[in-house]
Amino acid sequence: MPLSPEWRAFVDAASAAFPELGTEVLDAGEARAFLAARPAPVVEPIPVAGVEDWLVPGPEDAPEVPVRLYRPLDADGTPGVVVFYHGGGFVLCGLDSHDRFCRTMADQAGVIVVSVDYRRAPDARFPAAADDAYAVLRWVADNAESLGGDPERVAVAGDSAGGNLATVAALQARDNGGPDIVFQLLMYPMLNPFCDTGSHTENAEGYFTTAAHIRWYWQQYLNSDAERSDPYANPAVADLTGLPPAHIVTAEFDPLRDEGEEYGRRLRAARVPAEIHRSPGTVHGFMTMAFHLEETRQANAAAFDALRRALARTRSEAR
Repeated sequence: MPLSPEWRAFVDAASAAFPELGTEVLDAGEARAFLAARPAPVVEPIPVAGVEDWLVPGPEDAPEVPVRLYRPLDADGTPGVVVFYHGGGFVLCGLDSHDRFCRTMADQAGVIVVSVDYRRAPDARFPAAADDAYAVLRWVADNAESLGGDPERVAVAGDSAGGNLATVAALQARDNGGPDIVFQLLMYPMLNPFCDTGSHTENAEGYFTTAAHIRWYWQQYLNSDAERSDPYANPAVADLTGLPPAHIVTAEFDPLRDEGEEYGRRLRAARVPAEIHRSPGTVHGFMTMAFHLEETRQANAAAFDALRRALARTRSEAR
């Protein structure tokens, strides 16, 4: 189906708001400056029980990683904990850009959310963000009880490049003997640096995030072409056995659509339960940007319900 009039209006407005970015992204610093210079929309903040900024222990080359913790208004008993990694192509965005989404997830899923401000490329290239992602996951699992959460019910979640980091954190947890996590929520994840799926051609231009943007992001993140075959950079080539169940959301008009859906099929082939949900008529980033559109409300509600159900079970039951 084509883009609806509402989504076409959204894409056109987003493109008009950032004409400097064009089809090709420029210098990373310039791109961040363009985003920072745009006034944030005035919206009522989503109420939560509490928001706290922390510095937590990171990997050896980054002793501290900033995180933002969100406590839900209503939780049944001791809530589960979700470690969330924001999107932005490993280059853009941060805690503030995904604040509204994290608040909504905390309240609607009834979970504690820990949003991770990992190091960004090209200032810190691979594996910096992946190392930060895993370090925070370990810290959260070790400290879940003192944070008011259940250490037996820890999940990872992420959108776009953050979806990559969520999968990689799950892979590292499996490969390094823990921590055990019960679920992964992956929203249009950016998984394959070869950028060679059909949707990269089919949706190359015209939907705000372009195939050229995706290629540029990978160029900022990776140090060399050889790293495109590293499973901690490219989960599309990883052994997926033993990973936690997944809920994967893709957007119909997204260059990343096919790699997310193929990842879900590979999880199933590895005997990992995986739900794959393509949202018709939508574009990349829709779940964290267009909160006023019905497709976003539906996709978010389904994703948060999946989180709530997964974290309502014990770790052994979720397997």
